[in-house]
Amino acid sequence: MIEARQQWFNEEGEPASLEVVEVLGVPVTNATREEAAGLLESWMRCWDGKSRAAYIVNAHTLNLASEAADYRAVLRAGDVVFGDGTGVRLAARLRGVRLRDNLVGTDLLPYFFSTRLARGYRYFLLGATADTVARAARYLQTTFPGIEIAGHRHGYVRAQDVQGVVREINAARPDLLLVAMGNPLQEQWIHDHRAALRVPVSIGVGGLFDHWGGNLRRAPLWVRRLGFEWLQILLQQPGRKWRRYLLGNPRFLARAFGTASSRRR
Repeated sequence: MIEARQQWFNEEGEPASLEVVEVLGVPVTNATREEAAGLLESWMRCWDGKSRAAYIVNAHTLNLASEAADYRAVLRAGDVVFGDGTGVRLAARLRGVRLRDNLVGTDLLPYFFSTRLARGYRYFLLGATADTVARAARYLQTTFPGIEIAGHRHGYVRAQDVQGVVREINAARPDLLLVAMGNPLQEQWIHDHRAALRVPVSIGVGGLFDHWGGNLRRAPLWVRRLGFEWLQILLQQPGRKWRRYLLGNPRFLARAFGTASSRRR
């Protein structure tokens, strides 16, 4: 069931729209990887002074949103929400929508960098530890020669430092701000400071800097295609992730099926 449509303009300046389905109270935009990249770029290319917020939700994110109305409101206030993972795809399918792509940040952002490399966009990395974010920046510069990293900073921002961090980001003039603080902190941070940010788009990227910084290894492609990349992360970080996956995944499925059943009734 299509709940709404995401309106935007494509590269040719023509109006376009993408279907939006509500998953556990959060509107998820149904887009291919290229459409998602095109939507983000349209805001970067034709910036009107408004800082847009892009979020990526998975089963864990939606569990948090189901349990906290204020966090759910933050996600709903974003300009676009993309779906990541088998659980989100299943929940959307129960509502009659087949999501056309798995828009996990570890695939979407590298795709964006590689296909838009020649256009000279500038990126700022905010999040993780100082060492990890520095290694993530070096990884990007090695992997995508010529990419413009406008700056990077660790994500442990104290309340008294926020204004200075915002000034630092604005002075770097990035086109896209990547915020990796984990859920729900990164979305809340973007939501709270987007009015002060002079950045066309800010996007929450979760543990992406851990991958780029070498703290995490991606699962083989065949594992990702089966929808079990979460298991690779669990094996690498069992102490941090067991509750999220072993308890959270069944909880998410129960909510998804419960929502679908109540809607049918």
